Amino acid sequence: MRKIITSILSNILTAIYQPFWFALLAAILLMFLYLFAREHGWKQAVELWLKSFRTDRMFRKVFLLGFYTILVLFRTLLNRNMWANPLSDLMGGWGLYNSNGELTTEAIENFFLLLPWIMLLFWTAGENLLGKRPPCVKVIWTGLKLAFLFSLSIESLQLLLRLGTFQLSDLFYNTLGGGAGSGLFWLLKKFSPNKRDKGR
Repeated sequence: MRKIITSILSNILTAIYQPFWFALLAAILLMFLYLFAREHGWKQAVELWLKSFRTDRMFRKVFLLGFYTILVLFRTLLNRNMWANPLSDLMGGWGLYNSNGELTTEAIENFFLLLPWIMLLFWTAGENLLGKRPPCVKVIWTGLKLAFLFSLSIESLQLLLRLGTFQLSDLFYNTLGGGAGSGLFWLLKKFSPNKRDKGR
């Protein structure tokens, strides 16, 4: 009987804990909408959101950046099980095969995880971060630094909250992907037919 009760409690707590951080983040974001809607009314809040999405290019950029950032956080932090020892696999997986000789795509996934994030970040706030006409080296170096810091923040939170494992390979491939995304952003910007990036 004791085993059954323990199993039920464990399953219930796990079911609550797994979406906990995502639910917390969503609730915080929802409260911003609630504060605006309480002041101006829900109808006006929805109308303003839809109008801004249709007419304001910067609004769409920030929306896409926020959307992808939440996807990254959900993948890396918000929907993870607790680990007894988050330092149990410090080096992580560096190749296409794990220690058992099985094919794994973890390294490729980590490379591509922050590549779109850096591109969206530069697309949204590139001029503030890089200046008007930055050279390729500056764009890539800035992207490497930002990807490294974002990845280090995620890995540190995984360690602190015991959500997943802290892995140096994740940090390396995330940073490398950020550098690749920066280079791709610079190329697209350089050879884009419309070089003017208006806010609206």
